Amino acid sequence: MKLYSTNLKAPEVSFQEALITGLAPDRGLYMPKSLPTFSKEEIDYFRDAPYPEIAYRVLSKVLEGEVDEESLKALTFDAYNYDVPLEKIDEQTYIMRLDRGPTASFKDFAARMMARLMQHYLSKENKSLTILTATSGDTGSAVAHAFYGLDNIKVIVLFPTDEVSDRQRKQMTTLNQNITAISIDGKFDDCQAMVKQAFADEDLTHFNLSSANSINIGRLVPQSIYYIYAYARLRNYPDDIIFSIPSGNFGNMMGCVLARTMGVPIRKIIASVNENDEVPHFLSTGNYEKIVPSKNCLSNAMNVGHPSNLARLIAVYSGEMDEKGTISKEPDMEKLRDDIYSGSVTDSETKATIRDIYEKYNILIEPHGAVGIKGLLDYRSQTGDNTLAVTLETADPAKFPEHVKAETGVEPELPQSLKEIEAREEHMDYLGTDYASFKKYLQEKLG
Repeated sequence: MKLYSTNLKAPEVSFQEALITGLAPDRGLYMPKSLPTFSKEEIDYFRDAPYPEIAYRVLSKVLEGEVDEESLKALTFDAYNYDVPLEKIDEQTYIMRLDRGPTASFKDFAARMMARLMQHYLSKENKSLTILTATSGDTGSAVAHAFYGLDNIKVIVLFPTDEVSDRQRKQMTTLNQNITAISIDGKFDDCQAMVKQAFADEDLTHFNLSSANSINIGRLVPQSIYYIYAYARLRNYPDDIIFSIPSGNFGNMMGCVLARTMGVPIRKIIASVNENDEVPHFLSTGNYEKIVPSKNCLSNAMNVGHPSNLARLIAVYSGEMDEKGTISKEPDMEKLRDDIYSGSVTDSETKATIRDIYEKYNILIEPHGAVGIKGLLDYRSQTGDNTLAVTLETADPAKFPEHVKAETGVEPELPQSLKEIEAREEHMDYLGTDYASFKKYLQEKLG
């Protein structure tokens, strides 16, 4: 498997190199030059196979020659030891609950596999690594948990002080050991910008920095698997399916794009966003304008004014966008609009959707899942397309109890993983958005 940089100024690399380095040296994002496709027979087999078996078989084709079969099977079965329910709303609509992992977030799917693959490669070469990651909500906790206790990997997580929930924060700040959490007096985009600048800083290269954000291709490849799983469980090949994906940095959506490339017949990918509507605006007008600062919405993990993964999406459609959001080559907008629909959901619509889904179906969802459902409903209303659809619930409602209870009157039950953190002591550092201060912090912390 060979990967190229979306900025097209860096040499092609193997998956191992892309995973370990995170960001390309030209500041672009790595993308696979090609991916394997899955036949009708393979998809038929996935219908009844357990999730870790599907993960193993998908990754064994994608990473052929990169990891030996025995090790890869052990890694996938260790990573995916929890349920992936498909909850029926009606005959044409399902919720895929990606909230049953150890941190009750969809980020567990990518983080746990990434951590195991990184550990596998580093152990073979007796190397160490420092993971820098920015989070707007669940990435930090999933990454911290996935890498917690590993001897040869340190993790430093940056999060915006005022835009994560108490429980999201505690999942990052109560671990210690090889995990450091930094509260940033700013926005997620500030956190992400500092992390990206650190990767490109030659003064820091000797610290062997890497990323666990969705800028790392190691996040996207595992996330493609649950789209293949959902399709195989619900539909007879080659009938189409629609996925509605709550979207912030657009890594989850890019996993769906990869699944389509590998042969899943996806009629439409719905990228449902909150009031940070730069992508719906781009698809509508052809003009891309970042939102600075990003808007603070209930679905906090999606408060992103400039999604990094948009550069990858534009690359798939034969365009070029740099890390600053400048488009130097227009993508095929007609094809892009045919494949992708993106709609913006307000906070008031998010609240109403939480309330409506509970009243109609007795199903609890949280703000991010509500954005996904509302995006699907808006798409159907505008197009009349009633193709079988799966909408994603990306976090356990108990992560956002105040919002869920306000709309439903129900206090969501805490999963065991969240119960365990309630009484633990928190430890975090505090910084502003000045890169020079962050750089000095890293040099002192890692030196």
